[in-house]
Amino acid sequence: MQITIVLPTYNEAENLPKLVSALLSLPLDLTILVVDDYSPDGTGQIADELSTRHNGKVIVLHRIGKLGLRSAYIEGFQKAIYLGAEAIVQMDADFSHDPASIPNFLSKIENYDLIIGSRYIEGIAVVNWPLSRLMISIGASFYTRLITFMPFKDVTAGFMCYRVSALKQLNLDQVKSNGYSFQIEMKYRMWKKGFRIIEIPIVFIDRRAGVSKMSRKIVYEASFMVWKLKFMSLFRKL
Repeated sequence: MQITIVLPTYNEAENLPKLVSALLSLPLDLTILVVDDYSPDGTGQIADELSTRHNGKVIVLHRIGKLGLRSAYIEGFQKAIYLGAEAIVQMDADFSHDPASIPNFLSKIENYDLIIGSRYIEGIAVVNWPLSRLMISIGASFYTRLITFMPFKDVTAGFMCYRVSALKQLNLDQVKSNGYSFQIEMKYRMWKKGFRIIEIPIVFIDRRAGVSKMSRKIVYEASFMVWKLKFMSLFRKL
């Protein structure tokens, strides 16, 4: 199976070389697709150097500015599909998502269309988050499940693996959410399509270096987006 890891980056110069090394050391034949939003810290140039060093195992998409998580993932997915990926893993570039979990994702992709790396399927598996951030995350999942009826414990999870044959059945150009709400919308669209989805436990460790991109705007957008998704579903607009 051809596997592509999609990594959106913005100011991840400290993390990217170590993460690429960790990913390429896995016992898997995979390609890493870095989608960089013109990082002022030189992440894009570092990604280019890694691409040269690793002889095409690292591919870089350079974008003209900070265009957001949604468009980074959508462009990354579309590029990966164009290049022939059969499974796509999306993950953060800051080591909050452990590369060592990826073989477990891929062991299940033959039988499922979406694998969700869940922080809450077996209690709370989050390390180094302040209590306020943890409560926002747990509250967002509860709020979203209450409105949408999605059965997943971690609806805002960002560590996921898609079977491309299923992902291609979504109209990715219709996905409009960003941040937290992008993660929610992708799960909701996959769930409403009736695809086979499973949550598996991961341990989430707060970023090793750099600054979190979380903001109040992202939280507010997510709180409104779940209602939009609900009404779109009721009127068969998804």
